[in-house]
Amino acid sequence: MNTQAVNKNDSREFYFTAKDFERVSKLIYQHAGIALNPSKQEMVYSRLARRLRAKGLTSFEDYLSLLEGGDAAEWEAFTNSLTTNLTAFFREAHHFQILAQHVLAKKNRHQIQLWCSASSTGEEPYSMAMTMVEAFGTFTPPVHILATDVDTQVLAKAQAGIYSMERLEKMPQERIKRFFLKGTGNYAGMVRVRRELQDMVTFRQVNLLDKSWPVRGPFDAIFCRNVMIYFDKLTQRRILEKFVPLLRPDGLLFAGHSESFHHAADLFLPCGKTVYEVSAKPRDCDV
Repeated sequence: MNTQAVNKNDSREFYFTAKDFERVSKLIYQHAGIALNPSKQEMVYSRLARRLRAKGLTSFEDYLSLLEGGDAAEWEAFTNSLTTNLTAFFREAHHFQILAQHVLAKKNRHQIQLWCSASSTGEEPYSMAMTMVEAFGTFTPPVHILATDVDTQVLAKAQAGIYSMERLEKMPQERIKRFFLKGTGNYAGMVRVRRELQDMVTFRQVNLLDKSWPVRGPFDAIFCRNVMIYFDKLTQRRILEKFVPLLRPDGLLFAGHSESFHHAADLFLPCGKTVYEVSAKPRDCDV
């Protein structure tokens, strides 16, 4: 890559070179497995410039040296700044229909254990919880959901369970009335998920790149949607290898609409639209 300034003659507040971008790319890849495309240079500058201001620094070179020096708190802020958290309630709705059918087939066998491995601000795990309430016909279904993310800021928002009404604009009024409480006063225009849903979900920070995860299976289903696209194939495979022993033999892995695991067919085989099963136990689950 060209090591000249990314835009040497611009009016930016901080000088930002292609070498700085290379260092950022290397650090975020090593720490979080995210492979930054060169087209992300403007995004990287914009997000990290806020960190330079917060730390009272005047150059990216000084900021990156601070990270490389092992500042743990800043590593967390750095990772939070560069992770993308696009999510919505009931995104890729067909997955929740499949999930409901899958767990109902196991009814009365054992407590259902689900893992949302990239929970972002909570819309996905709460959608899973609503699906379970609807499937079992009770606000206390035999279900526990683990929701994890590398970004501590979005986890805090998820745990609070407070959203603007705009986040629910595509949700049927019936669901809104059943699962959300409308805010008043300072919280007008906001909603909070019902306590029963929050009680079903445990939020925890997990970096999927870590050698070991503070996670115990077996899970009946793992949602890992719209996060693998940020990893290269080698990193994807390492994560998929660690998913296998955490799933029940008939467990399902849900991926994002633009993700494919054909390169790891010895680990997982497709059994539905962006739904996978462990390769060692082939069966018909195309629902």
